[in-house]
Amino acid sequence: MSDFKMLETFKSDLLNYSLEKLRYISAEGVWSIGQMYDHLIVVAHEYLDNVEICASAKDEQTLGKTEFGENLYKMGGFPPIKIKLPDELNSPPNNADSREELMKRMDQLILRMKQWETKVDAIHPNYKVKHGGFGWLNTREWYDLVFMHFRHHLRQKEELEESLEKVFK
Repeated sequence: MSDFKMLETFKSDLLNYSLEKLRYISAEGVWSIGQMYDHLIVVAHEYLDNVEICASAKDEQTLGKTEFGENLYKMGGFPPIKIKLPDELNSPPNNADSREELMKRMDQLILRMKQWETKVDAIHPNYKVKHGGFGWLNTREWYDLVFMHFRHHLRQKEELEESLEKVFK
C-alpha cells in the first residue's frame, strides 16, 4: 500500500466509527480510536513544522542521527513494539473530536503532505532539525517520519478495533 493510500485508508476508516466508538476507552492507560487519530495528526503536523524549519534553514548541520535513528531509517520504520514516552511527553490526546472533525483534519494533513511531496528532495540534506530520540533529521527524513509513524500505529488501530468489536456487537 502506498503511503498516501495508507493516509486515505485511515481517513475512510473513520466512517466505521460512531461517536461512541470513537471516544470509547477500554481500560485505563489505553487510548480511544479518536485519541489515536488525534495523536497521529498532531505529531504529523509537528514533523511537517520541522520540514518547514529545514526548508528555511541557512546553516548546514553536519551532525547526524543517533544509533536508534540510524536503525529506524535503515529498517524504514519503527520496530513492532509499543513505545512508552516519558510522562511529560505522554499527556492523553484529545478525545473530543467528532468523526467529521477528524476527517477534516486528515484532509488538511493529506493536503499539507502533498504540498511538500515534490519539494522535500530539493532542500539541502544538511539543513536539519534535531529530534529528541533520533538525532538530526533533514527534510526528507522528517517527511518520511510522518508515514513511518502512521504505519507504526496500524497495529494499535487493529487492537483498538478488536476491542470495539467485543463491546459494540
